[in-house]
Amino acid sequence: MSSYPTARPRRLRRLPALRRMVRETTLSADNLIAPLFIRHGREVVRPIGSMPGHSQLSPDMAAREAEQLAELGIPAVLLFGIPAHKDAIGSENFDPQGIVPLAIQAIKRAVPELVVISDMCFCEYTDHGHCGVLNSRHADNYVEQLGEGYLLNDETLDLLAKASVVHAQAGADIIAPSGMIDGMIATIRHALDDAGQQHTVVMSYAAKYSSGFYGPFRDAAESPPSFGDRSQYQMDPANTREALKEVALDVDEGADMLMVKPALAYLDIIQQVKARFDLPLAAYQVSGEYSMVKAAAANGWLDERRVALETLYSIRRAGADMIISYWAKDAVKWLK
Repeated sequence: MSSYPTARPRRLRRLPALRRMVRETTLSADNLIAPLFIRHGREVVRPIGSMPGHSQLSPDMAAREAEQLAELGIPAVLLFGIPAHKDAIGSENFDPQGIVPLAIQAIKRAVPELVVISDMCFCEYTDHGHCGVLNSRHADNYVEQLGEGYLLNDETLDLLAKASVVHAQAGADIIAPSGMIDGMIATIRHALDDAGQQHTVVMSYAAKYSSGFYGPFRDAAESPPSFGDRSQYQMDPANTREALKEVALDVDEGADMLMVKPALAYLDIIQQVKARFDLPLAAYQVSGEYSMVKAAAANGWLDERRVALETLYSIRRAGADMIISYWAKDAVKWLK
């Protein structure tokens, strides 16, 4: 029997300062990215009913919000646009006077040092709410082979390339394609390079699952599909190997950063991606993760601050370097 005293880990938990000294996982403003929803107009602040504390903002108001975020030390924002007009191919997404290019310019004028990330997808811009071009708008043989309403891969790539260049030219630092379209990283990278935008970063939504946690986002971005869902191009929640394959393909195509979305139900995927791939990794703590805690807190069922920080630490613990979170602003204040 050992003569050494028994180790007692509880000694290290006795004082708040001791707990901070031995904390294994850190969380700070540097790890957080704030999503913003942008719509046309001036001095527009339109509350999002399903996401308490968040609003759709006009570009001028988004610039003001960006200034506050920068003052808190948050290094980046992720932009989603609500267009004035929707059509079959989401043409406002590649219009230099579209809502996101206008917002990028306004934010960069107000806070040049803030990193601006443009979410690159078409679901907010199309009249059908899907993430690209549908075969119902094209030749009959596509409908016969694939069924009406199938998202066409290569036609969508052409539009992603066009829109990515427009957003980069407006001043976006990072393009973040989110549609899970095969070949999107290589296509966007080549388009950016050919347009002289070699320094624009590509952050891939490399493993984006077809998730029920996106519900409130559809309200925020006004982008629910007019029929069906997005499971034909987003990932099956049951799959792990497929996620790792998707990530590997995007790494080979030239992604500079990776993302897993959603976060909380996919901590195992975050952990495995971090272990296998040596690129900066983001995780998206999506709208449903936020709103369900907000709803429970509003009913007095749990402590929002405590639960929100606990979830953020869990995402960091799993391996995410960056967390896109609707709590970004509050979390920084809570951590002070």
